[in-house]
Amino acid sequence: MSASSLFRFVQVELPWALGPPDGRYLVRAADDTGAPPTHVLVFATLGAPERRRLAARRRQRDAEAEPEPVPVATGRATVIDVGAPISGAEAEAEAWLAGAGEDDLQAALAVLNRALHSFRVITADPYLQPVGRGQTLVARIGFGAGEEVAEGRWSAAKELTMPEGRRRRARILAPQARLAALLGSRESALVCEELTLRARSDLDHGRPREAALQLLVALDAALAELTADAHAAELAGRLEELRGQRAPVAGAAQAALSGPLSTANTDAVTFALGRVEAALRARAAAGA
Repeated sequence: MSASSLFRFVQVELPWALGPPDGRYLVRAADDTGAPPTHVLVFATLGAPERRRLAARRRQRDAEAEPEPVPVATGRATVIDVGAPISGAEAEAEAWLAGAGEDDLQAALAVLNRALHSFRVITADPYLQPVGRGQTLVARIGFGAGEEVAEGRWSAAKELTMPEGRRRRARILAPQARLAALLGSRESALVCEELTLRARSDLDHGRPREAALQLLVALDAALAELTADAHAAELAGRLEELRGQRAPVAGAAQAALSGPLSTANTDAVTFALGRVEAALRARAAAGA
């Protein structure tokens, strides 16, 4: 990174170690090995090393009657935009920072989640999951010069607070009643609900091939489970709509076995996934 240029960055901290070894990683556009890097991704693990070393030496002991909270490690990821450095005066960078916000944070989280997915695959760790905005302890956005941002420092930065509207929506949709029903075994989760969530995660994180294959199974499960559901009569229109999506989703899944999806196939997956999600919301509303 040029010392004379200013680089935009987004930095997030999560209440757990992120997984990849601490260090710097170059990121290029997917499937373009000859392209210049677009980002530098810096992983760092902060906090609680003394407790971890102590636990390694003394693995078994009596539990304390009123134990103190166990210190935990914090994961920090810094996503540095090296594809479009700011070569002008610092005033230009200040103007950018004044208007920077949630969209820039979401773009950086996409870069971070691509790295976490790659690490999940190479380590065969099914428990390593993507991170979302609501999981961040802190989110910073700013700019700095050369090694400055790679070392976790900056020329100027600001912290982003969670938008108030998102907090209100989370409170409104808090599914406490259904959670109690599931934990109390008065209700069972549908298989298609979990499969649909997996398809959504794949699609939102830039994996349309995986989304197409996952959605085909999710759609078949939804058709079977919702047809047999106690609210099937109320969902008749939704079910008919989902049956109409079976052929385009199957076509996209078949294409996904051979290579990247066309725009038309990706659009078909996006639309059908939205209709499955809508049907599941309608079922939840019917049972509320």
